[in-house]
Amino acid sequence: MNPSQTTEFRGEELVQQMKQWAAKDGVKKFNLIGHSHGGPTVRYAAGTVPSMVASVSTMAATHFGSKVADDILANTTPDGTFDKLATAGLQLIGWLTGNATYKQADLLTALNALSTKGAEAFNAKFPVGAPTTTCGTGPEVASVNGNSMRWYSFSGTSVKTNAWDISDAILAYTGDYFKGEPNDGLVARCSSHWGKVIKDNYAWNHLDEINQVLGIVGKDAPDPVAFYKQHANRLKLAGL
Repeated sequence: MNPSQTTEFRGEELVQQMKQWAAKDGVKKFNLIGHSHGGPTVRYAAGTVPSMVASVSTMAATHFGSKVADDILANTTPDGTFDKLATAGLQLIGWLTGNATYKQADLLTALNALSTKGAEAFNAKFPVGAPTTTCGTGPEVASVNGNSMRWYSFSGTSVKTNAWDISDAILAYTGDYFKGEPNDGLVARCSSHWGKVIKDNYAWNHLDEINQVLGIVGKDAPDPVAFYKQHANRLKLAGL
């Protein structure tokens, strides 16, 4: 997905990919897993083409926005200058996902989508799976337009996890934006909740959660690859 666009734009990209895969391979239902901004993105697909979705799982997703995005937007100068070190975290994610550079306008688009205000507007349009209490859990099974699907969420709450990981210094900096609230460097623990919360305090930071950079995680942290295999088995055992 384009890392510097609105959730709706990214969601439409995903929907078109799903339709192409379905036509090519005969797939009837998809189990969608989204990390970070990918969380709301897969929720868009579930809300737009629910007949094609069997489950929605999100890892450290920005369901309720990110304080990093809020603070960067609040402190952007009239000439459009950002907090360069903070935005480096977003740029790093963009580079890892295939987007070599961010233009200033692209950053503003992404930051607004990732902000608390942007998340509130999106959640009003796509509310299925939302937690029933503040920082609580949501339903494991919920339907969109009569199409039943499973909903799961996960997240980490560590920031500096390995001295050899070049991304840890940036995430340690952005983690300070949360003022002590548990977070993974870019997303707060409570913001990641959607559907049934399986576990929200893995010993991972925002990039460890997707086995980046170069698969470097903390010494006692679980293997991210094994985690995703385990979740795939969870979905399989649920008949999905």
